[in-house]
Amino acid sequence: LRGTTNDRTNAMVSPVTVMITGAAGQIGYALAPQVCRGAMLGPDTPIILHLLDIPPAETALKGVAMELVDAAYPLVKKIVATVDLEEACKGVDVAVMVGGFPRGPGMERKDVMAKNVAIYKGQASALQEHASADVKVVVVANPANTNALILSNYAPKIPKENVTCLTRLDHNRALGQVSERTGVPVSDVKNCIIWGNHSSTQYPDVNHATAGGKSVRELVNDDEYLNGEFVTTVQQRGAAIIAARKFSSALSAASSVCDHVRDWVHGTPEGTWTSMGVISPGGDAGYGVEAGLMYSFPVTCAGGKWSIVQGLAIDDRSRSLMDATAAELKEEKTMAEELIAAM
Repeated sequence: LRGTTNDRTNAMVSPVTVMITGAAGQIGYALAPQVCRGAMLGPDTPIILHLLDIPPAETALKGVAMELVDAAYPLVKKIVATVDLEEACKGVDVAVMVGGFPRGPGMERKDVMAKNVAIYKGQASALQEHASADVKVVVVANPANTNALILSNYAPKIPKENVTCLTRLDHNRALGQVSERTGVPVSDVKNCIIWGNHSSTQYPDVNHATAGGKSVRELVNDDEYLNGEFVTTVQQRGAAIIAARKFSSALSAASSVCDHVRDWVHGTPEGTWTSMGVISPGGDAGYGVEAGLMYSFPVTCAGGKWSIVQGLAIDDRSRSLMDATAAELKEEKTMAEELIAAM
């Protein structure tokens, strides 16, 4: 990634171009200022910010751009707010795909999928043609895993490993729940895992996690909680926030996007992994998950690349839950392929 290898004494760093789609929406509004403050790429990396939304949101998008100008962020070198997809994708180094078609009352999953298949197929073409050759993509809009898979398949010039989806929000939720339960500061909770889909079938796994250097299983000493309430709390946290706030979890999603990209670009701390939705290599390297599925794994990052953590012991309960979420992703993939064939 350009512009990320400097030190504080080097003022001649080239800016990194970050695109946010759906930028006039709730998550975009929460994310843009964090990017501009350096939460995504660090306090020394200048930013060119591209904000994209659909024509009906153009006026609101201009309002977001006005506020970002008014905030006078020192890192921001230029802001482009547009409803033109090609203009937004031009020269992009990091693409955060927040825009998508939300599921409304009475809509079937297939209806939502059909809308998003069309959106992500089109965005794939524009990114492939106009973004940087080594663009890093993180898909946030649901169904995030399958949207990312569609984008990857229709942008073959973009390396498969450069297209990811966000499960860091689920990962951070798991860290937060362990912290709340144990009283250990969240900064000392490490190596939870989110396996699978960013949906209610995801498997939040604490079998390898530590809190304050101790095994979470041993510290909590309550398997009924860790196998039950903990899992469902993480799986259903988004719905709980909507019930409480009447809005989706934009603040935490935005923060997690920054965490995802920052670790991907700058690396995960030694001895620590995170969770990212990435393309499964299949076989033992992919813990038996079918090759070609966009699946959340534990990963470490170094040198701008992610690697799936290898050799973790998987018990029978975990295997069953990992397979269940893989089955849902396979079903989504088949549905998306059928919809594309019918287009």
